[in-house]
Amino acid sequence: MPRVPYTKPALSFQDQLQQLKERGLVIEDDQKAIFLLENISYYRLSGYWYPLLQEPKSSHVFKPDASFNQSFQLYCFDKELRKLVSSELEKIEVAIRAKMIYILAHQYGAFWIDDSNLFSNPKKFNSTIDKLREEYRRSREDFILAFKVNYNNPLPPSWMILEISSFGSLSSLYENLKPGRSKRAIAKHFGLDNSTFSSWLHSIVYIRNICAHHSRLWNKTLSISPALPAKPYLQWLTVTTTTDTRNGKVSTINNKTYYILSMIIYLLQTVNPANNFKKKLFILLSKYCTVDPAAMGFPVDWKDQSIWQS
Repeated sequence: MPRVPYTKPALSFQDQLQQLKERGLVIEDDQKAIFLLENISYYRLSGYWYPLLQEPKSSHVFKPDASFNQSFQLYCFDKELRKLVSSELEKIEVAIRAKMIYILAHQYGAFWIDDSNLFSNPKKFNSTIDKLREEYRRSREDFILAFKVNYNNPLPPSWMILEISSFGSLSSLYENLKPGRSKRAIAKHFGLDNSTFSSWLHSIVYIRNICAHHSRLWNKTLSISPALPAKPYLQWLTVTTTTDTRNGKVSTINNKTYYILSMIIYLLQTVNPANNFKKKLFILLSKYCTVDPAAMGFPVDWKDQSIWQS
């Protein structure tokens, strides 16, 4: 089908509400719906109306009894889920930074980041260094300002620069490191091999960005799928596929939110063994009991997986 210019006009809040009614969405409270359209926006909420549409979705006709409150409950669940995931990813990120700083500084010295010989891809190395220099230039942290006053190095030592760098830069540094004892030691500390750990770092950057931009997470099909570890060192999933009951199709689960949640549980075994992440997640699922875990990629027997048991 050839592309055409976009010609749909902007609608007033009243017109947006009327359009939803005409498409079959039950509106329990017009005033509340208008308030939410004004303060959240039609387009952001539309991601939570999508599961309530009849097939084909392109017809924009809602299922019988689909309601505005149902979609808002999905929105609230997703918001709380992102907060929970963000909180745990912060702990994981800090731990990964600390381990990389410690192992690599002791193996290669304070300024290992500047040594291009430690990295596989020169182009990627130069790109990452440029980002680090820009992050260094913009930083107003006291310890960075003090370093600039007292020293003339292009970049501060690794334990300083990695404290102000983005997690994306840190992920790029690890991925581009040449294989060796130190790279293996970092990954093994978190129970993974080099390749899987690098993939998980990349996915964590992606998930953090989803959460930071308040984007939909709960039923998202991930465009960056974390790898399946071949030989995990810690307790892990024994089943990494799911079967569609409608057509019998078997697929891996690593492009769904369930897998990201499983990754967090796995990494917390090292980062915070006494964590209560699963308890908080179970409470959240119980609070929003109308949310279908299957839409998040949870297989039917997920509670039988030892990693998910209390």
